[in-house]
Amino acid sequence: MLYAILAYHDEDVVVSWAADQDTSVMTGLHEIHEKLTADGQMGPAARLGGTKGAFTLRGPGAGVVIDGPFAETKEQLLGFYVIDCATRDDAIAISRDLRRVNPSAVYEIRPIQLFLPGAPKEATHALSDHVRGGS
Repeated sequence: MLYAILAYHDEDVVVSWAADQDTSVMTGLHEIHEKLTADGQMGPAARLGGTKGAFTLRGPGAGVVIDGPFAETKEQLLGFYVIDCATRDDAIAISRDLRRVNPSAVYEIRPIQLFLPGAPKEATHALSDHVRGGS
């Protein structure tokens, strides 16, 4: 099963880190990334740019572009991982590993299903299985 692990954090705290603190956190995360890659579980991952550069398209018709942070929250989505795990418990264990090296982060875990526009749900599940190397 593919899972998205969404990494939330107080952005003001992260940008206030000294270079050595940021490097320490990223080094710890990289060690986990290397293990997941070696185990064949690591998919795409990204550290997102600051919310001040974010914008949202919403509304009817062509929509309206809204600049800047789009939600008033204590924590912001600052990164994500896509991982392949056999079970929900495996995804939780990986999230705990990430939190061990970045203890002030919050990790939201969501199952992922690939989406094929116009295809029946069964075809989408079959493609998800194929991408994961299943039958």
